[in-house]
Amino acid sequence: MRYLVLATDYDGTLATSGRVARSTVVALERVRASGRRLILVTGRHLPDLKTVFPFLDRFQKVVVENGGLLYDPAENEELMLCEPPPASLLTLLREKGVPFEVGRTVIATWEPHQKVVIEAIRELGLDSQVIFNKGAVMVLPSGVNKSSGLAAALKALRLSPHNVVGIGDAENDHAFLASCECGFAVENALPALKDRADVVTRADHGAGVEEMIEQLLEDDLARYDTRLERHAISLGPRVGVDAKEVKIGPWRGSVMIAGASASGKSTIAASILEQLAEQQYQFCLVDPEGDYENFAGALSFGTGKEPPDPAAVLNALRSPDNNAVVNLLGIAMKERPDYFSQLLPRLIELRARTARPHWIVIDEAHHLLPTSWAPATSTLPLDLGGIIFITVHPEQVSAAALVGVDVIITTGPSAVATMRAFAQRLQVESPSLLAAPSQPGEALIWFRKQSPAAVLVKTREATAERRRHRRQYAEGDLPPDRSFYFRGSESKLHLRAQNLNMFLQLADGIDDDTWLYHLRTGDYSTWFEQAIKDADLAAEARRVEQEWQQSPAESKQKIKRAVELRYTVSV
Repeated sequence: MRYLVLATDYDGTLATSGRVARSTVVALERVRASGRRLILVTGRHLPDLKTVFPFLDRFQKVVVENGGLLYDPAENEELMLCEPPPASLLTLLREKGVPFEVGRTVIATWEPHQKVVIEAIRELGLDSQVIFNKGAVMVLPSGVNKSSGLAAALKALRLSPHNVVGIGDAENDHAFLASCECGFAVENALPALKDRADVVTRADHGAGVEEMIEQLLEDDLARYDTRLERHAISLGPRVGVDAKEVKIGPWRGSVMIAGASASGKSTIAASILEQLAEQQYQFCLVDPEGDYENFAGALSFGTGKEPPDPAAVLNALRSPDNNAVVNLLGIAMKERPDYFSQLLPRLIELRARTARPHWIVIDEAHHLLPTSWAPATSTLPLDLGGIIFITVHPEQVSAAALVGVDVIITTGPSAVATMRAFAQRLQVESPSLLAAPSQPGEALIWFRKQSPAAVLVKTREATAERRRHRRQYAEGDLPPDRSFYFRGSESKLHLRAQNLNMFLQLADGIDDDTWLYHLRTGDYSTWFEQAIKDADLAAEARRVEQEWQQSPAESKQKIKRAVELRYTVSV
């Protein structure tokens, strides 16, 4: 299954007026019975949550205090994920007459007291942030939110956010849903969250959660796969016509990359792997010839003299942060298929338990999966999804292994013939409108389950260093002198955005006057140009800054969209 975890907000999502309907609890129990895990992610304090919701034992992990505290119901253990509130801030808020509640890590108050809270934070020079939640105002250390809390829960369970479907309703759910593979908003959610969610339920509150659960159990949310373009992997623009970018979804189906030696197969494979690694999709690459031994972002097992230890490979893959390259060069050529036939079932078994590795990449597939190969139905699924096959000879690869291939990429002058050889191998009709690549770096791509025609594409080159920088700007931690600060016209605020994700999150919570002040002084385009070093993004922001007749909401949406189109910044 793709979605191994359901993560849900509490108030306004799971609960209505603080209470959860029995039918919703039953639906959650059905999710657990399906072999999936449940994580609750809420801004509430733990004692309060235990009082109103006696079903915490249905959840493997509970994130409370908006990401500040992690609770394990089975062990009745609490883990603080940040420092407690500063005593100096508590004292100053009392002196200023601000009513508030204090948890283990969070200070909670209500609107309109946020202005006084922000002034107090600025006065003390604290690196704290203010988070909004439908009238509630929470203070936490900078960088602590529902997303960071969910990450801690997943780390404890050794699971990947790419196998999580999340659902929420309010401002503080933006970052939370952004970190999930698929983000749902219930029908009663704030308009801004519904605009950015992948899916909006028809029903509200707990009934909306139940609606999502029915779909999850029915088809593992496969009906929404094509919506998740924020996770798509780019293969490159089409040649001629419209130069439209051709993309594949990093889920479920399988890919074959075929062509003669030195025709560009490895370049395409490296580009796909780079993008998978960048988005933190886990892969295991089986490398018979040692061609990927030093691939950045992956652990290497085996050398030219030592065969790889399967147990070490599996142990490394148990952490979602690790990718693996399995180098078979130290194994005699005739013994490599046997080694692979023993490794593959263990990878599939690991995937059955953890939904990872998300991708298994098989180089020299014609050698490791020859025409005589057939899966043992007792240990392997007949339709092997999530596989990338790389081969010179598609006609020599087992047809049983290729059943799940829905994207075929062929390279070089013989690309048309190679495409036809694949079709013949599966006994399906060859695609129409074939035109052989005429320039280096071009390839034919056929989405065989979607279209009867192949398209000619100028493939992407592997660009590890540039993409590493893009990820840093989107999710990393820029130094203070390169961060963006929402201050407002009178410098009453001091809200630091150390990356583009945080910039978008803070933009959702600030008032219109503050947003317009920075817009009209050209601060957004200046930051994009000087700190992010993206001239195109800066130019787009500058155009928005010069449109004086638009509303704050319109300009904010345009700036956010410009960022999202260029960077891996998700809902």
